[in-house]
Amino acid sequence: MAHTTSHPAVSFPVLGYVSRFFTAIGTGLVRMGENNSRFRQIEALQAMSDAQLAERGIKREDIVRVVYGDVFWV
Repeated sequence: MAHTTSHPAVSFPVLGYVSRFFTAIGTGLVRMGENNSRFRQIEALQAMSDAQLAERGIKREDIVRVVYGDVFWV
């Protein structure tokens, strides 16, 4: 004769709260970054063709340097 017992899964609700907390922080930081005007400017420049960038005197690999040129020294 076989006997079986089942043990309910042990859950730690605190881990769920911690996980949601850090997920919310991460989501907020991503949204802040995406709403940054410089980020939108980079996206707009990346959407241009190489010919359009050349008209502005920008190379594709220099887009970030051009947008953040006043903040970072490279």
